Amino acid sequence: MRVVHSEADAAPVIATTEPFSLNTRRPALFLDRDGVVNRDDGYPHRIQDIAFRPGIVDAVARANRAGWWVFVVTNQSGVARGRYDEEAVLRLHAWMAARLAAAGARVDAWRHCPHHPEGARPVYARACACRKPAPGMLLDLIGSYPVDTAASHLLGDAERDLTAAAVAGVAGHLVGADTDLDRLVGRLITAAS
Repeated sequence: MRVVHSEADAAPVIATTEPFSLNTRRPALFLDRDGVVNRDDGYPHRIQDIAFRPGIVDAVARANRAGWWVFVVTNQSGVARGRYDEEAVLRLHAWMAARLAAAGARVDAWRHCPHHPEGARPVYARACACRKPAPGMLLDLIGSYPVDTAASHLLGDAERDLTAAAVAGVAGHLVGADTDLDRLVGRLITAAS
């Protein structure tokens, strides 16, 4: 695993090695983190804060088997608000990636936006192109990987996620706490076949 920086806003990201050719254009499954990958109990930023959503491991593994890219795109305004720093986000994403991988579910890259216009930390207190509903994180990934946007999907738990997806040319799907994530991803993969 290596840490790289996003071109869009120089936000650190985590990328993992995966078995498919990096030149193969293919669909992507974009996942919001808090509320989709893990329960959202308010600014989760420590390992003990993370409870993976039921079905997320199976959903990610299903997308992996289908040859889809899997990306996590997450607003982390807790950085701008001074609740935690970017290193905490990176450590948590590395831990989450390792836990998912150990269960057979690979995330190809993680993007986070540390900004918020009303942030308490001046370096992060700004409007930016990466904070959803802006599409910057998605566009950065689409520019970094050969993504077939017309066949790609984003799962999010808020309208801002769907707005970012629409602007990036990706189908968006609103998921709730009771959404069967594996079943939904299975339907999306079947429909794309």
